[in-house]
Amino acid sequence: MKRKPRSIKRWIKYKYSQLMRAPGGASFVALGFAIGIAVEMFTLPTYGLAFFLIFPLIYWLNASLAGALLGFVVGKIIYIPVAFVNSMVGGWVLPSQLKIHVPFAPGWIDHILLVNLKLIVGGIIDGILLGVLFYFPVRWAIQLVADKRREKRKERRSTFEAAVSPKSNHATE
Repeated sequence: MKRKPRSIKRWIKYKYSQLMRAPGGASFVALGFAIGIAVEMFTLPTYGLAFFLIFPLIYWLNASLAGALLGFVVGKIIYIPVAFVNSMVGGWVLPSQLKIHVPFAPGWIDHILLVNLKLIVGGIIDGILLGVLFYFPVRWAIQLVADKRREKRKERRSTFEAAVSPKSNHATE
């Protein structure tokens, strides 16, 4: 069955509202987002295997899977410019005399493995920093939406009660 664009738009809206109303609150979703973005920073050099690290981290830290997947997607969008920083940070952390040599492989493989090692080490460090950096704005934004929704509901309830209240006084007389 082919979905219409309108139903996809409704589905995205529905998932957005589910995420904003998550039972754990803003911290629950923001922690998931931070985990997703942190893991994405070292997924490429591990050939996608780091993605599987999201699941135990979410379980152990009690975070949102939907938030983590959203953070993972945002991480994919910002990965290319951050990859250069990851490589630089990995180069600073790893010893300069570090050489990788696989005896049966050509020399260019050794170079690729060294670059990947720099990306992994730098990606872990930068991923943790980006996770911490993104946690607070995401939590604040979700809390802002929740507070706005709560105020809107409170205002609607008071308007409804004001409209219903005179009728209920007549009914009790």
